Amino acid sequence: MKGSSTLLIGFLLCSIAMEAQSLFSKRLEGRVYSKDGDVAATHVLNITAQKATITDVNGSFSISVKLNDTLVFSAIQYKRKEIVVSTKIFESASLLVPLEEALTELDEVVVRLYNLSGDVGTDLNNLDTEPVVTASTLGLPNAYVKPPSQAERKFYEATTGGGLVPINPILNAISGRTKMLKQRLKRNAKYERTQRVREFYPDSLFVKDLKIPEENIPDFMYFCEVDSTFQVIVNTHDRLKIWEYMRKKSRYYRSNNELD
Repeated sequence: MKGSSTLLIGFLLCSIAMEAQSLFSKRLEGRVYSKDGDVAATHVLNITAQKATITDVNGSFSISVKLNDTLVFSAIQYKRKEIVVSTKIFESASLLVPLEEALTELDEVVVRLYNLSGDVGTDLNNLDTEPVVTASTLGLPNAYVKPPSQAERKFYEATTGGGLVPINPILNAISGRTKMLKQRLKRNAKYERTQRVREFYPDSLFVKDLKIPEENIPDFMYFCEVDSTFQVIVNTHDRLKIWEYMRKKSRYYRSNNELD
């Protein structure tokens, strides 16, 4: 009888402890990772508690959880992943979450045999090929529209949504992802402009005239890029003015990096 009472008390204490733990919340630290390494701005949603955050550039995140909460990890380039916060996860110091790329796979690949001889000239004459059909050959109105970049696609996905109350834009605004993607778009636009400026001049000119080692040219261009004056001069489209500006900046760059 005494043993049964002890067992009952132990069971009750265990039940109380589990119930208390299920009500207790904590900040769960973790990191997502993948083979391609592009894990910045991955959505981390606690759909049980209706909380959300995004990962930093290294894939790290921190979110409030309780026992048995369901976490959803979502990004446009990865498959959606759900994890239930078990006792082991709840008590862990850090959670590592692998993400799997969302690849579009072909169901079937058909290979046709053309009885090729190996002689390119002969084979080209013997092949019965059809005219190449593209948007431009068909004269479609959007044939020459530049396709959006990855950053532009992510920003569009983050700021659009269907339904009476679009959830995506709201969650992204709360978590800060929209602001981060907007900054990334500005940074990409500035970087693309800087790359075009570099292509105005051969690398040999940077080396001989500005005395910038070839391996330092990208770093030197970034050194110019972060100066707001550089953007103003680039907007003039005057290559002589741009080069004269970079000539002056090169002196500071060489001095800062002990290249003289």
